[in-house]
Amino acid sequence: MTPDATRRRAIGQILLLAAGLVVLTIISAGSVHLVNLAREDARSVVHTVEVENQISLVELQLRRAESAQRGYLSTLLPDFLSDFEQAAFELTPALTRLTQLTSDNPVQKRLLDEMIPLCNQRIEEFRKTIELARTQHVDDATRIIRESIAHDAMKRIDDLARAMRAEEDRLFAERTKNADRSQTLAASLTGVGSGFVVLLGAISIFLVRRSARARDDAEASLRDNNLNLEVTVDERTADLREANDEIQRFAYIVSHDLRSPLVNIMGFTSELEELRTDIFRRIASLGRAAVPASAAALPSGEIEQALEPEDKQLSQDFSEALGFIKSSIAKMDRLISAILNLTREGRREFEPVKIDTRELIEAIVATVAHQAAEAQAEIRIEPLPYITSDRLALEQIFSNLIDNALKYLKPGVPGDILVRGRIKLGFAIFEIIDNGRGIDPKDHQRIFDLFRRAGTQDRPGQGIGLAHVRALVRRLGGTMSVQSELNSGSTFTITLPINWTASNRNRDK
Repeated sequence: MTPDATRRRAIGQILLLAAGLVVLTIISAGSVHLVNLAREDARSVVHTVEVENQISLVELQLRRAESAQRGYLSTLLPDFLSDFEQAAFELTPALTRLTQLTSDNPVQKRLLDEMIPLCNQRIEEFRKTIELARTQHVDDATRIIRESIAHDAMKRIDDLARAMRAEEDRLFAERTKNADRSQTLAASLTGVGSGFVVLLGAISIFLVRRSARARDDAEASLRDNNLNLEVTVDERTADLREANDEIQRFAYIVSHDLRSPLVNIMGFTSELEELRTDIFRRIASLGRAAVPASAAALPSGEIEQALEPEDKQLSQDFSEALGFIKSSIAKMDRLISAILNLTREGRREFEPVKIDTRELIEAIVATVAHQAAEAQAEIRIEPLPYITSDRLALEQIFSNLIDNALKYLKPGVPGDILVRGRIKLGFAIFEIIDNGRGIDPKDHQRIFDLFRRAGTQDRPGQGIGLAHVRALVRRLGGTMSVQSELNSGSTFTITLPINWTASNRNRDK
């Protein structure tokens, strides 16, 4: 090889080496750049997935709060209240985190600016209805829920969440496409032997797949949480039904077992009353120093006159004690009968039929017409809706409320009792309004408790009527409330579904 050829080869090798070095530098720089670009694309993909997960978390907390609110309004259990407070507490940091994640996206920021006030509004509505339920204003809480349904705020929140997901899906597709292109260019640039670029590509793919798995896991977790919440509500509802059945069985057994000793007490009291006449006749005869024959002949009407003052006082005390015993026995007998009737009614299966409530209440008013005339009371009936429900239960509900309105009128004031009704959002709302002596607000809950009465006890009763009425209303799927002030009359409000079906209720019994 001539020196010129050697020199040309050396120059060629140097040029080739330089070219290789330049190519290697270009490949290295390009690889670094493409790797960095692929890393940024992967980070963007992860960011998109995190935003979608955070959107799901916000919706989850809002749904948890809504489910806890509904559970508390249905059962008034404090566990639902704790669930609501926890969900409301966790919603704020979730919204804050979502705001931070989307701060660089004008579209998401605009959607989030509309979503946050709606979420806060829903939480405040939930909190307000729970507070009303805690203060026994379930009717007002139900009204707020219906109004919020009418406003459809939750649907708007869901629409905004879907819009944010759609934006993230668009970004996800775009960023995924960019990531794939970067990896393809890196693989083409480095070639088959560029293991480093292949490794970075594999890592990028791994990160993307891991992010996808994280998103899938988050969605599965959200589904599981919703399912678990429904199962929890069903379990607690079943526990309540079982407890109610157990209470009814216990009340029936106790009342039935109390009847037997009460009959014995009544019998022995009657015997004591008969023995009293013989005992004091003998005492009167002994006081006269008469023979037993004359004692037997002493008329019962003259026994008191024949007794000494001390014996006469003893006879009066004896009679008074027997009177107290008989009065207490009679009261206990009435209470036991009331409990037995209440438990029997609780086990009765309701049968829904179409009812003209005006005709039903007119029939009830006709049965108390004499009582209303004596009380100088007028019972007015405004147009009432037709509903499908259990007739006997409705008769018991309205009979009890109208009877109470007549029973507790103010003395010397002509009574004015109004029965009216209306339909709202698939429910019939009945109001029984009177101008009677009213109920102290602190006793509004007390009057619905079994054997509890409020105000002056100058009217006959066992404290069972309103408790029974509320139980019937609940079995018919409705609610009951009272508004009243002392000396200002009372308004009892009954809310019942227009078309009630007995299948679920009867199956629960």
